[in-house]
Amino acid sequence: MKKEILKFLIDTNVAITYLSGREDKYTEEAVFIFESCADDKIKGYIAQHSLSTIWYYARRLPAKIRREWLLNICKVLTVVGASHEGIMEAIRRDDFTDFEDCLQDMCATEANCNYIVTANINDYKNSTITAITPRQCWEMVKSSV
Repeated sequence: MKKEILKFLIDTNVAITYLSGREDKYTEEAVFIFESCADDKIKGYIAQHSLSTIWYYARRLPAKIRREWLLNICKVLTVVGASHEGIMEAIRRDDFTDFEDCLQDMCATEANCNYIVTANINDYKNSTITAITPRQCWEMVKSSV
């Protein structure tokens, strides 16, 4: 019987760490996660709205580099969005202090992800999908391979 591949929604902060190479406590793990997605060891997703956040984050870089960043993400991760109903539900939810995090949870839910990988798990204490750190993801993937 074939083992089911784990599905992870990668939060914007993890994607930015990977793309920018910025020094972060999860830099090594972010690289491992993206490589695991590229090698089909795990299935990675990214919320559609994360792409515009990344574009804005990198606004000081030339547009050509920003486009390369986004294309590289889209080659490795599947872009997902929340449905109209999902967005309406996210708007109604008052158990998230950050609406963007609520949208991440909604995208992960609609993509049937097993986990959200984020550097800020405290922001997801009320999420439908369990949030884990990049370190926890790394350990989970390493133990399942």
